[in-house]
Amino acid sequence: MTRLAFVTACMILGACARQDSYQPQVPGGDAQRGRIALRQHECGVCHLIPGIHAARGYVGPPLTTFAMNVYVAGKYPNTPAYLVRWIMDAPALAPETAMPALGVTEAEARDMAAYLYTLE
Repeated sequence: MTRLAFVTACMILGACARQDSYQPQVPGGDAQRGRIALRQHECGVCHLIPGIHAARGYVGPPLTTFAMNVYVAGKYPNTPAYLVRWIMDAPALAPETAMPALGVTEAEARDMAAYLYTLE
C-alpha cells in the first residue's frame, strides 16, 4: 500500500469512527461557562448555535452538530487543540477567513470548545 493510500484510508476510517464514538475532552474546559462565553462574545450574530438565546446568525456555518465535524474551518482536524486556537484567533490560522479575532482568552476558548463538543 502506498503512503498516500494508507493516509487516505486512515482519514476515512477516522471520519467514520468519529461519527459514532468521538468524545473530545477539552482540558480545563467547562461547557456551561462556554455557553455563557459564546453568548457574551456574540458568536450567535454569525452562527446558529443551539442552546444560546438569539444565536441565529447565518453569516458563518451553523454549529448545530459541531461535535460531528471532522474539520474546523474545513481544513484543520477537529481536535480540542485546533479548536481552541481557532476560537482565540481564527485569522492567524486562516488569514482569508471572515471570522474575526474577538479577543477570546485561552480559558474562554477552552470553555467554548467544551460547549461546542456537546452539540451532536
